[in-house]
Amino acid sequence: MSNVAKIIDQLKELTLLEASELVKAIEETFDVSAAAPVAAVAAAPVAAAAVEEKTEFTVKVTAVDASKKIAVIKEVKNILNVGLADAKTKVESGEFVIAENVKKEEAEDLKNKLSAAGATVVLS
Repeated sequence: MSNVAKIIDQLKELTLLEASELVKAIEETFDVSAAAPVAAVAAAPVAAAAVEEKTEFTVKVTAVDASKKIAVIKEVKNILNVGLADAKTKVESGEFVIAENVKKEEAEDLKNKLSAAGATVVLS
């Protein structure tokens, strides 16, 4: 029988008071706390509950396929309801935000439209 098995058998025979004394003696001897693992386990569900699903997104165009630039300009013009020159300037400026703080459905719709036109789009 291993040492661990022997110790477990001995622990099974202890009364609650003796087990409490054993815990205190182990804490003092090895300078540890038996309460630390309990606190970590109790904190885990709280942290998991704090994570919420994101509801608002920013739609950002990060790149435009040069061969499809005109289609992207037209799509940006329609989405932003701006003139052709303004849409062209925005598309040619490099990365740009097309919409901020929009609901997930709208963000996905914008992403799909712009991607179909030839743009690389990220949601954040």
